[in-house]
Amino acid sequence: MNLRSIVLLSAIAIGSTQCKKGNGGGTEQPGNDTVSRFAPVETAPPNTNYPSAFEGQTRIYGIKTFTPLKVEVLTSSLSNPWGIEVLPDGRFLITQKAGTLAIVSATGTIENTIPVSPAVANAGQGGLLDVALDPNFSQNRMIYWSFSQPVSGGNLTAIAKGKLATDWNSIENASVIFQATPSYNGSLHFGGRMLFDNQGNLLLGTGERSDLVTRPQAQELNSHLGKILRIKTDGTPATGNPFLNTSGAMKAIYSYGHRNVQGLAMDRVNNVLWAAEFGPLGGDEVNIVEAGKNYGWPVITYGKEYSGATIGSGITQQNGMEQPRYYWDPVVSPSGMIFYTSSQIPEWQNNLLIGALSGTHIVRLRILNNKIAGEERLLQSEGQRFRDLAQDNMGNVYAVTDQGRLYKISKL
Repeated sequence: MNLRSIVLLSAIAIGSTQCKKGNGGGTEQPGNDTVSRFAPVETAPPNTNYPSAFEGQTRIYGIKTFTPLKVEVLTSSLSNPWGIEVLPDGRFLITQKAGTLAIVSATGTIENTIPVSPAVANAGQGGLLDVALDPNFSQNRMIYWSFSQPVSGGNLTAIAKGKLATDWNSIENASVIFQATPSYNGSLHFGGRMLFDNQGNLLLGTGERSDLVTRPQAQELNSHLGKILRIKTDGTPATGNPFLNTSGAMKAIYSYGHRNVQGLAMDRVNNVLWAAEFGPLGGDEVNIVEAGKNYGWPVITYGKEYSGATIGSGITQQNGMEQPRYYWDPVVSPSGMIFYTSSQIPEWQNNLLIGALSGTHIVRLRILNNKIAGEERLLQSEGQRFRDLAQDNMGNVYAVTDQGRLYKISKL
């Protein structure tokens, strides 16, 4: 049911065709691509005075969507949704944190909810997390879900898989195929975002479980914590993983030095993997992820402790550690994200769209030659914690929020 519909004509309604002067003012013309530059969207003071590594690494110039948009709330009745997939028939498969999968019609009717097995550890940031469709879902109906699993010693991030029954009422032959070890008795930083790559391998972002005692494991190759992992659909390490022949290393590791990865998106044309992760007080990051690379946490960061204390040595750069392509200070809390591929909304084509939790908006990052070239805040007036995003074949964008809403964004 369409509970509410609004029309966004922001850039047109204000009659803005001229760029603001000052920081970011002007018009960029890379090839045949022309974009108007506006003032940076972030106006609040930063938490740190760290200098960025290069121009445009943070507080890039603002951009605007001039295509009129239609924004609909399809339902407000979801219960703590976390992950969303568009099914081949136009319906949605949405995870709900307490441990159920919701089957939602294309118009927003919740048709069914299916409990997952085994049980999830629904506490703090844990619970039922993301969902991914098998690349051959139309033939095999296989789905994968990530969740915090209670185990000896506490809990951990796990992946299970099973077949969605043809009557949509159950999951058949569910089994856990992967556990991100070691376990820990905590309720924070499970990561949990999943994505299939161009080779049919399953990627999983994990967190370092937040606490000072586990934080160093983001730098350790004998732990799955604070990593991006790459596995086959049977849960074994993917062929070609960078540490398959490294003694003592976890073979599923693809990259390391991450804090808490909840955003993964693939530029499938250029085979480029993008990731977003939460920083502490400042220092949310967007990275291009490459096999075997070290992304620095907790040795380097553009943030500081929530207490205001310096993290480690208070450095932002170190040899052998990758710089983020972009970071935020103050944070926006970047969660699920997509690489928008449609021409329906032409300004968004080949851009990153990212759900922001504490930022309560959808981030639009324009990408040019694998660099960030402009930032926009979308749906900020909605006041929602945007948890995950999806795109259908028509170029419509869908977003779920912590408050239980499912949004549809399309060209008017």
